[in-house]
Amino acid sequence: QVQLVESGGGLVQPGGSLRLSCVASTSIFSIYTMDWYRQAPGKQRELVARITSGGGTNYADSGKGRFTISRDNAKNTVYLQMNSLTPEDTAVYYCNADPAWAAWGQGTQVTVSS
Repeated sequence: QVQLVESGGGLVQPGGSLRLSCVASTSIFSIYTMDWYRQAPGKQRELVARITSGGGTNYADSGKGRFTISRDNAKNTVYLQMNSLTPEDTAVYYCNADPAWAAWGQGTQVTVSS
């Protein structure tokens, strides 16, 4: 089954930026729509951004104008560039395909705090 490995999270001050990466272990990565999700403590997992196989993108209202999703099919990798971060962005961030693969990765923790 496909394995997902997220990285790039960390502790950042409000207003800062982070670039998250997610590598998928599939040779046909390019045909999949890929999503970034996040889950804050005590909250449900929510969709943050989506990129189709053709490069079309969609964002949740929470990330519009601040987040940019991109992909590098040669590296089986999807990215999430996050700018102007606020404490409300603190969460564990995950990626997956749409429809989702069965196995989720471990996620990457993003903490926005001064």
